[in-house]
Amino acid sequence: MRSSIGKVFEANNIPEAQTSSEYIVSHVLGAKTFQNLNGSSISAPLSAKQQKEIQQLCAKRLQRMPVQYVLGEWDFQDLTLKMKPPVFIPRPETEELVSLILDEERRKRLASACSKDFPETHGPVILEVGCGSGAIGLSLLKKLPNVSDISLDRFFFAFHSIVSNSRRLHLQERIHIFHHDITSCPWVCLQPWGLVDTIISNPPYIFHEDMSDLAAEILCFEDLGALDGGIDGMSIIKEILAMASYILKDCGSVYLEVDPRHPKMVTNWLSSHPDLFLFVSATHKDFYGNLEMYLHHEKIN
Repeated sequence: MRSSIGKVFEANNIPEAQTSSEYIVSHVLGAKTFQNLNGSSISAPLSAKQQKEIQQLCAKRLQRMPVQYVLGEWDFQDLTLKMKPPVFIPRPETEELVSLILDEERRKRLASACSKDFPETHGPVILEVGCGSGAIGLSLLKKLPNVSDISLDRFFFAFHSIVSNSRRLHLQERIHIFHHDITSCPWVCLQPWGLVDTIISNPPYIFHEDMSDLAAEILCFEDLGALDGGIDGMSIIKEILAMASYILKDCGSVYLEVDPRHPKMVTNWLSSHPDLFLFVSATHKDFYGNLEMYLHHEKIN
């Protein structure tokens, strides 16, 4: 079955044809991947209901709908997130960003536990700008039980997506979700929530001139506002950095997923804005060649 579907996908120039067919068949048979299916499930004849469901899902994929939307869910870290277009689909490389943040937060927690000068009265507060499905923030909440999260997104469909996912994962008590646009209502609107320890974001960072090179799956189905970073890919990045100085605690951190060209551009931009007290501390190249960038906020008296 999967072989014949894969051949149909290949004949219609569907990217990752065999992988797509395996995900669809596995989903209908009640498994995450084809490797999770047992021998009896693979060899058993499909019911009429299963055949119809597979045909319906394949029809969507043939329209170049991303397989994440076709299935209606996708795994990120150890979470299963409900996915519906046009909510931005979390990428595998963003899991590396989450891992970096987890390592740094654990290091900070260890340092805090060893310090008698600054006893921790409550857990860290993380602010995520552009939360989409909630992949980053919810993963951190799952792994760091003492952390609370504030998540912002300017699009209602993303707002509703993370609300739904947080409830399904029983994390709604530790997350505050807001429909908020930092470009039209910046840091002043965030003051009532107090200062935060960490800001994280996978912002729109693609250079506008590169948008037309994206795959049809992306251009036709995903939220392009979550991808297009303007002429230099930095329109939202600059807004986040400008806001960070006002809502970050001293010695707070900013984590951003960016284009490989951006660290130098960000460093140059920050050098002309010394009043923000932000410094690029480190960068990490993921397996797709993009960069995770870590910034440090420290006011020098």
